[in-house]
Amino acid sequence: MDVAGKLQELGITLAPAQAPVASYAPVVVSGNLAFVSGQIARKGDRVLYKGSLVGGPVSADQGAQIARECTISAFAVLQAAGLLDRVVRVVKVTGYVASTPTFLDQANVVNGASDLLMQVFGDAGRHARTSVGVPVLPLGAPVEIDFIFEIA
Repeated sequence: MDVAGKLQELGITLAPAQAPVASYAPVVVSGNLAFVSGQIARKGDRVLYKGSLVGGPVSADQGAQIARECTISAFAVLQAAGLLDRVVRVVKVTGYVASTPTFLDQANVVNGASDLLMQVFGDAGRHARTSVGVPVLPLGAPVEIDFIFEIA
């Protein structure tokens, strides 16, 4: 699968992978699975929409765009580890959405990640998924997503 070519076709350029902000590995491979640690949307050192809740200052549509950026960050992590072109399918996505207590659309926010995965990987991008609303996320991010990929 030519993942880099598909990303280029979609107009996506991968920035260098962000360094971990705590004591963890960005990706761990076990057998034929690559577990990508939770990704937040950052431009350089700046967290996008830092301290804002989805359903408050951040709309569901903006949240979906942030989820898409989290997925692009995961691609950068895989590329840095030499795994991006070894992905054969997306297995599982878990999305955490820092949201107001009355916001009930976390699933549509995480669709920003799921839709991009299916654009890039086609049927192999269809995955199991969990979407969770939480009160706060690391670094004040409004969305964090972790991923499990099957690799060749």
